[in-house]
Amino acid sequence: MKITFLGTGTSTGTPLIGCDCEVCQSSNPKDHRLRSSAFVQVDGLNILIDIGPDFRQQMLRAKVKRIDAVLITHEHNDHIIGLDEIRAFNFLQKSSIPIYAAGRVLKEVKQRFHYLFREELYPGAPRVDVHQIDKDVPFYLQNLKITPIEYLHGRLPVLGFRIHDFAYLTDFKSITAIEFQKLKGIKTLVLSALQRRSHHSHLTLEEALAMAEKIGAKQTFFIHMGHRMGLHEEVQAILPNGVQLAYDGLVLESRDLLVK
Repeated sequence: MKITFLGTGTSTGTPLIGCDCEVCQSSNPKDHRLRSSAFVQVDGLNILIDIGPDFRQQMLRAKVKRIDAVLITHEHNDHIIGLDEIRAFNFLQKSSIPIYAAGRVLKEVKQRFHYLFREELYPGAPRVDVHQIDKDVPFYLQNLKITPIEYLHGRLPVLGFRIHDFAYLTDFKSITAIEFQKLKGIKTLVLSALQRRSHHSHLTLEEALAMAEKIGAKQTFFIHMGHRMGLHEEVQAILPNGVQLAYDGLVLESRDLLVK
């Protein structure tokens, strides 16, 4: 399994428009964060998790030439609004691209991108095949099992995904005991951590560290960070062994956790 962090920022990205804070003005590329998304290559499949407003830029930077499926965690703009750009992969692959999401999320997708679901599509329109998934039912891409994991982003249910011993949980605030059981045996964890100060719908750095310890993965990578998290190098210096801030462009092999 190979995981590429396409973006590790929150909904505004970093630098934040018009902000003069030290993070937004940093010259360290690790402090420059596009909206959160990941590209997972496993068992011969290329899987995209979330498709936000920076999708085109992320695909060009990572030199992605094929997408076999798009997994959508929830319906907030920073996780779905790049869907129109999937047409580039329609042209490359000469096929529709399957997307997987909860029923509520697919309903929102059909409202915002209503022109994708007309009986007669205009020439060049993006083409997708929608697949409704449920938190209680694992689904398969070919022979690859994917387990949805439901948690709350404030009051909004979000689906994270477990693939083998890897789990991706963005926009995370709380989880039930039943859903937590799906995280047993995870070795590589991706978990959101917005900032240091309290937030109603996101884990703080302190809360994310506590959750990471509870899950007990061998390696944890934090994503979906805002500019209030602080400078990458300063925050990384205070994190315990086995925990690190992810950054845009980070590539890791989950089999042996080699970070490149």
